[in-house]
Amino acid sequence: MWLPVLITACLYAATAFAIAVPRSHVVHEERLQASGRWVKRDRVKPHATLSVRIGLAQSNLHKGHDFLMDVSDPASPNYGKHWTSEKVIDMFRPADDTVKTVHQWLQDSGFPKNSITHSENKVWLAFPATAKQMESLLYTDYHEYEDPRTGSVQAACERYHVPAHIQQHIDYITPGIKLMAPSDIVTEDGARNLRKRKASNKDFQPMRPPRRHWIPHWPQWRPRPSSKENLRHCDVEITPACIAALYEIPPVFGEVHENNSLGIYEAELNYWDQLDLDLFFANFTHIPNGTHPIDKDIDGGVAKTTNISGAGIESMLDLESAYPIVYPQSITVFNVDDLVYQSNPYFSLASGNTFLDAIDGSYCTYSAYGETGDAPGFDPTYPDPAPGGYKGPLQCGVYKPTNVISFSYSGYEADVPIAYQKRQCNEFLKLGLQGVSFLMASGDSGIGNYPEPFGYDGPTGCLGPKNNIFNPGFPNNCPYVTTVGATKVYAGHTVFEPESAAYDPATSSMQTNFSSGGGFSNVYPMPSYQKNAVASYFEHHDPGLPYYSAVAADAPLPTLPNVTTLAGNTGGVYNRIGRGVPDVAANGDNIATYTGGVFGLQGGTSASTPIFAAIITRINEERLQVGKSPVGFLNPALYANSWVLNDITNGTNKACLGQGFKAVQGWDPVTGLGTPSFPRMLELFLSLP
Repeated sequence: MWLPVLITACLYAATAFAIAVPRSHVVHEERLQASGRWVKRDRVKPHATLSVRIGLAQSNLHKGHDFLMDVSDPASPNYGKHWTSEKVIDMFRPADDTVKTVHQWLQDSGFPKNSITHSENKVWLAFPATAKQMESLLYTDYHEYEDPRTGSVQAACERYHVPAHIQQHIDYITPGIKLMAPSDIVTEDGARNLRKRKASNKDFQPMRPPRRHWIPHWPQWRPRPSSKENLRHCDVEITPACIAALYEIPPVFGEVHENNSLGIYEAELNYWDQLDLDLFFANFTHIPNGTHPIDKDIDGGVAKTTNISGAGIESMLDLESAYPIVYPQSITVFNVDDLVYQSNPYFSLASGNTFLDAIDGSYCTYSAYGETGDAPGFDPTYPDPAPGGYKGPLQCGVYKPTNVISFSYSGYEADVPIAYQKRQCNEFLKLGLQGVSFLMASGDSGIGNYPEPFGYDGPTGCLGPKNNIFNPGFPNNCPYVTTVGATKVYAGHTVFEPESAAYDPATSSMQTNFSSGGGFSNVYPMPSYQKNAVASYFEHHDPGLPYYSAVAADAPLPTLPNVTTLAGNTGGVYNRIGRGVPDVAANGDNIATYTGGVFGLQGGTSASTPIFAAIITRINEERLQVGKSPVGFLNPALYANSWVLNDITNGTNKACLGQGFKAVQGWDPVTGLGTPSFPRMLELFLSLP
């Protein structure tokens, strides 16, 4: 924990006067103070029954990075030798000695052996206990903490102790120090109350950023069949022909592999409809009408609408960006969460846990960094008691992940508990070990969030008392995903010239700037595969901005307490040693689409990501046809072979107070290593084992 030694000693001494803690015991977890949202109430009644869960320390978590590099680094003799899910579970399960030691401690403390349940994936022990029993076991006291805004009451303590020889075997114990309010509650009359976030010392419900990129097209011109191959207007609208020309993508010929489908994640009431797909296919492609994705509806999710007015801009952009590249390969849409949760904008801030549950059953109860399973109040929980909610159980492992998954949704790491982020990032690592490629959008608001009232991180979208500290994204900050930025063809240029970083200033007060997301994480250190590229960036193209150097510890901290303090002390605005994003880029502006029966232009890294993901799906097709494995985690191969990408050297991603980074030669925190060259990428990946 980040706490001065003297303060820690004083707090511990104060505790010692109240509770006599044996010398054999140590503080395992300690909360410095409850959030101002929580009010400490009376002691929990001694005979109140608590549902206790002990997260056991996982084996080999510290080796996960090396394991993934072993199957992802082209220089490794094990490149492409992906693991089975069973091997992944076995590698990270707690050691037998851990299970035995903790079990024996509980039995020696008076808990009957038959009352202790060991979870199927072996990562936690659960048992019922009275508050009195737990206070004696942990040398602590439990109080009720109330959240007046929701009426939620939780049992928690401020610190607890375990024997020193037990500490190494335990991740966390609950109920313990954690306090997490539900994002919404169902009242007695069945009404759902939405959580409101707190920003700039006032509560407000943030507006969703208007899709500023949804631009009605020239009314005097309509696409005609002859326009399918027309490249004359690519500086005004990006059609499938423009994308194919930019990245030298040939059509698909012959049979396609049955085990190769592009996966696309959807949420937030985004549905696809057949009429829009058919309009798009007829005007811009040779794909036959009636072609449609495979729907995987997760926890009450709905992927398709029969009402054209209900078509989702995001869903149609994803599909219409990807289909021309992959067809006749298939696309699988994973639409996540019931309509009650999808209509609540706050659940999209914590993106993806129920999706990961559905494609990997072990994730439902996987423990890491003090987190196990879905976080109540932060993730949707099922069965959903709200009227109209999905009444079935949480879906765990019911769908097989596709080889490539495109993910166009994101939030900001300052708004998500570090433990939550790290546990989820570990899942991307585990799926990478199994050969799954995750492509993540870098965001559309540059080096921070959108400013108020469109965002929820203050007046500029950046952090700190001066509102100028860069605000990195999540989950695209995870070092085990490939983060995709956006480029565009500037007016007067052609697809045969280099692109620029996408940046479009707002044209009215009801719009936001479109600025390709990028920067450096405050949670994750710079991964080994990108150190040389980032070092070259700082050596040859230092941005000249004040910086600080810090990343979060592995402790399950709920916030980023060091960022503002350290940045304030140094005057820094970005983290010099953090994981850099994006990794790559693709076109994401003025994309020709049909939504709701209307032709228009749209954009964002939400277009760039499915474009890049579709290209990787095509490359997997070629590898599978010759008996090789999918490429899996991309980054080590791409950073070691940047010649397969088109370097982008023009543009910026400024935001907040007009600060940001510039696209330069080599890797940069705007467009990463650059945009794809399909022939060069295919050459590289076919040459690998």
